[in-house]
Amino acid sequence: MVQDDTDDNDWLAEDDEHAIAQIAARPWRVLVVDDEPDIHAVTRLALNNVTFKGRSIEILSAYTGAQGYDLLSQEHDVALVLLDVVMETEDAGLRLAKRIREDLDNNLVRIVLRTGQPGQAPEQQVIVDFDINDYKAKTELTAQKLFTTVITSLRGYEGLQTIEANRRGLARILESASNLYQIDSLKELASGVLTQIGAILNFGTEGVLCIMQNKSPGVPTDPFVIASTGASTHLSEHMALPSDHIWAEEINRAFREGHSIFSDLVDVLYIRAPHGHRFAVAFSPPWPLGDLERNLLSVFCDRIAAAFDNLHMFGLLKTTQEATVVALADLAESRDVTTGGHVRRVCRLTDGIAAELHAAGKFPEETTPTFLSLVGLASILHDVGKVATPDSILLKPDRHTPEERVIMEEHALIGETVLGRASVLVEGISTLSMGAQIAGGHHEHFDGSGYPRGLKGYAIPLSARIVAVVDVFDALLHRRPYKEPWSLEAVMAYLQERRNTQFDPDVIDALVTFLETKKPDWIIAKGH
Repeated sequence: MVQDDTDDNDWLAEDDEHAIAQIAARPWRVLVVDDEPDIHAVTRLALNNVTFKGRSIEILSAYTGAQGYDLLSQEHDVALVLLDVVMETEDAGLRLAKRIREDLDNNLVRIVLRTGQPGQAPEQQVIVDFDINDYKAKTELTAQKLFTTVITSLRGYEGLQTIEANRRGLARILESASNLYQIDSLKELASGVLTQIGAILNFGTEGVLCIMQNKSPGVPTDPFVIASTGASTHLSEHMALPSDHIWAEEINRAFREGHSIFSDLVDVLYIRAPHGHRFAVAFSPPWPLGDLERNLLSVFCDRIAAAFDNLHMFGLLKTTQEATVVALADLAESRDVTTGGHVRRVCRLTDGIAAELHAAGKFPEETTPTFLSLVGLASILHDVGKVATPDSILLKPDRHTPEERVIMEEHALIGETVLGRASVLVEGISTLSMGAQIAGGHHEHFDGSGYPRGLKGYAIPLSARIVAVVDVFDALLHRRPYKEPWSLEAVMAYLQERRNTQFDPDVIDALVTFLETKKPDWIIAKGH
C-alpha cells in the first residue's frame, strides 16, 4: 500500500500509478539521528512507501549528535530531523537541537525529539527550553503515529518554505526595482530587467527583451529587440525580432493576447506601461516555474511597468529641458550668423573632455555622474548673456575699443545673473545652475588675469575651465567677422602656449587625448 497525502482528506488513498509518475520529483529529506541501528531500520521500513504531495521520502542517517551536525551543515534541504536525546552523551540530542537553531541559524527544519528514557529529559521542560516541534517516546511511535508525525512536520516545513521563499523573492523585487529606477537609458533598463529576473528566480537566464510600440502612423508594429543576454546577445543587433526566431511565435502571441505566456518552450512576461508602451521579456528557465515564482514575476512586472513609464516621463522632461536650453542658446546666437553651430559643437566637445578627465581619474570629487550628465548641455548657455550686448558691438568686424570691450565683457555677469535667478526655482544641481557657473567663469584665466572676477586656478569651477578651452578652440577653428579660420595645428599650438596661464593644463591634456583617440570629424563645420 502506498501512503500519500496528495488529498488532505484521504491520506491513506492507494494511488500506485500517481506515485510512479512522481518518482522524478525531488524527495522530502528526513534525517534520523539515533545511536541505535534498529531505529534507523524500523524508520526506513515504516516510511518506505510514504509520499506527500507526490514526493517520496528520502531517509538520511547519523548515529551521533556530531555526525548529525556535520550532515546538516552540508545539506541545506533537510525538512525533518527525528532526533534521539541520549546518544554519545545524556543530552547529545538537546545540544544538537540548540546548535541547529543557533549555530546553523536553521529555523525551517522541523525537529521531533524521540527518546527511550522520558525521565531523562522531562517533556514540559524540554518543550519550553528548546525550539523543537514535537516530543515523542519511542514506545508510543507506532507506524501510524510516526506517519502522522512525519506528514504534519512536512506540511509545516512546506509552509515555512513558502513564506521564506516569498520573503526572499519580495526582497529581491524591492532591491531590483530600486536599482532599475536609477537607470536613465532604455537599453540599460532593459538589460537590468533581464539580469534581475535571473536574480529573482535564482538562476542565470538567457533572455530577450522586446518592445512593441503603439500602432501610430509611421511607427513599426513588429516587436524589436532592445536588450538581450546569453546566447541571444546577437539579437540586439536587429531592429526587429527575426520572424523565424524559435521564440517569435510565443512573443507575438503575448503581444496579441495581452497577457503573459508560460509554455514548455519559453516563458514570456507581458508588461504594459501606463502610457501605452508594451514590452515582453522572454526567457527559458531550466525548470518549469511554480505558482510562487509566477506570482513573484507578476509583482515584478507591475513594478517594472512603472519603471518603464518613469523612464518615459524622464525622457520627455529631459528632451523638453534640452529643447529649452537650445532655444535660449539659439536666441543668443541668432544675431550672429557667423557662429552657426558653435554652441552644439561646444556641447559635444565639453562632454568629450569631461569624460576624458573622468577616465583619467582627474578631479574625482567633481566629475560625478551628475556633473557628466549635465555639463555638456549646460555649456550651451555659456554666451546667453550676449542677448544684452548691442548689435553695434557684438557684430563689429573690427577690434573693439577699450570702452566697447568693457561693454562686451558684461555678457559674462549678465548670463550668470539671469541663469542664477532661474536656477533658484530648481532644487539641487541643474543645467541652469551649472550654466550660471559656466557663463560667469568661462572667461576667467587659470593665472587669475581673466574676467569678470579675476578668479585663479581651481577657484574657477571645473565646468567653466573646460568651456574656457572649448570656446576658444572652436572660435579659432572657425571664421568670425574679425578673423579667418585657423588650422587645427595652429589652434593647438596657441592653446599649449597658454597652458597654466589662460587654461587649465589638465583640460588641455584631456582635449589632446580626446582628439587623438576619438578623431571626431565634426569639430570643423562645413565652409570653414
